[in-house]
Amino acid sequence: MEVGVYAYDNIPLKVQDNIEEIIKKHFNKADCIEVQMPLLQQEEIWKRSGRYDGYVEDGVMMTSKTDKGNYCLAPTAEEAIITFAQNRVTSHKQLPVVFYQIGPKFRNEIRNRGYLLRGKEFLMFDLYSFDKDEESMMKTYKKIKETYFKAFEELQLDIVAVAADNGSMGGKNSEEIMALSRIGEDTILFDEETKQGLNIEVLEKENAEDYLKEVYNINNIKKLKEQKAVELGHIFALGTKYSESMGINYIDNENNNKPFYMGCYGIGVSRVLGLMYENNVIKENDKVVGFSLPISVTPYYVYLISNDKKKEQLEDLYEKFNDKDINVIIDDVKGTIGEKIRNAKILGIPYVAIMGNNTEEGFIELERTKDGEKKTFAIEDLVKEIENMKWSKKDITF
Repeated sequence: MEVGVYAYDNIPLKVQDNIEEIIKKHFNKADCIEVQMPLLQQEEIWKRSGRYDGYVEDGVMMTSKTDKGNYCLAPTAEEAIITFAQNRVTSHKQLPVVFYQIGPKFRNEIRNRGYLLRGKEFLMFDLYSFDKDEESMMKTYKKIKETYFKAFEELQLDIVAVAADNGSMGGKNSEEIMALSRIGEDTILFDEETKQGLNIEVLEKENAEDYLKEVYNINNIKKLKEQKAVELGHIFALGTKYSESMGINYIDNENNNKPFYMGCYGIGVSRVLGLMYENNVIKENDKVVGFSLPISVTPYYVYLISNDKKKEQLEDLYEKFNDKDINVIIDDVKGTIGEKIRNAKILGIPYVAIMGNNTEEGFIELERTKDGEKKTFAIEDLVKEIENMKWSKKDITF
């Protein structure tokens, strides 16, 4: 594969699926409706919004000219979702309405770096809200922002909402959803006490000081410290920019046509996956030897290992886990126990269970891969502990 285009092996793909499910769960609870927009879109809808020429001239959009019409691979979905909503949301009685989807996006990025953090094809959660006025739009904005924090808390990623420039998206205000990280390509100014921050790009705005005071209540940037961060999402209060440019309205309670007040929200799901691995590296003697995935997203909780003499006992334990619908891996490939432990760490499995020469009959040793902590359990007790961990999403106490 070339730079910026990647294939996924089995376990990273399953981790990404689990990330998706957590995101969906929280936004479904927030009364958002899942839909699916086409990846291949007609150029006409982009011309309606006035964004087509700019995207093509900047070389960001991937296009295809055919004898049946001209198309593009979706870099984002504002135009598609507005076209989708046009004949479905027509009255003030239906508002607010919030649609979301998770699917591939395509951008011809000039700088393809950081592997999954910036690629030509990436998986994205994008959400669009439709409201009747600015007050309602900002109420939805607050609710969706709070949902971001709930979802990322379960993903075990600490995020901050950072004041940002609206850029080409336009609208009233926007915030980038950032995770502090040494590998971040963005620099933010961050107040550790208030968790308030801003992207340094905002300071380049002509009215930066007034903008920060008015929109984000940031009055003193001198106490903010410089930090590296990874952008995982972006939220925008768009106002009527797109509904007006594309001519989409609703009928208010006085039977008048009014433009929708919209919000636009995104999460780079493949970016979250990349940072998930980066944040959970295992090092031994300053050398990276693998990963230990969080319980909330790991596809397998335990990596089962034994010597040849206890192979049948290990297979019995494997079946016990299967009977309780607990996902584990059994290593039945020939090799030493040390080699198998190394394989578990490479795959990112958070726990290794070992039946070795020194393990008493009916017992098994459990090792937590992230810190090497060990504890011996009776086999039935281990099954109960892992079952509890599955439902609680909390590590076992050693």
